[in-house]
Amino acid sequence: MFTLADIWTFFLAFFLTLPMVTIVHEAGHVLTARLFGAKIKFCIGTGKRLFNIGPLEVKRMYFMEGWCQYTELKYNKVWVHVLIYLSGSIFNLLAILVINFLIYEGIIPVHLFFYQFAYFSVYFIFFSLFPFRNGQGKPSDGQAVLDVIRYGKAEDPID
Repeated sequence: MFTLADIWTFFLAFFLTLPMVTIVHEAGHVLTARLFGAKIKFCIGTGKRLFNIGPLEVKRMYFMEGWCQYTELKYNKVWVHVLIYLSGSIFNLLAILVINFLIYEGIIPVHLFFYQFAYFSVYFIFFSLFPFRNGQGKPSDGQAVLDVIRYGKAEDPID
């Protein structure tokens, strides 16, 4: 049962854990795109801009969504675009596996934070790979993969 005593846990999950999961997801897109020579712009959050650090833009509602946009890909192949779109979810999955391994080996403790991190990561993986377009017509990663396979072109930005 959710009580007032759980409010602190909720705030930590919503304002710390969820943004960290978003950063891991976007880092997957960014690092993979850079591996194939792309120029990157990516964002954490929505709303008015708080600040920029190089290609990273952080917005006021940093705890909600993120996106990555890439241009000038040196290896402009369909499979490269597919890999870039899938890499956010791959990074989320790798983070879950690393955390579970570290807990299993006794390197880090069993803790609610790690449980929430894994939970939100699974959430991200599911909704990223589920093929749909959002209210602005932007594709999920899964939809972008289908589009790239069908039409042979990438669509920006990726979530």
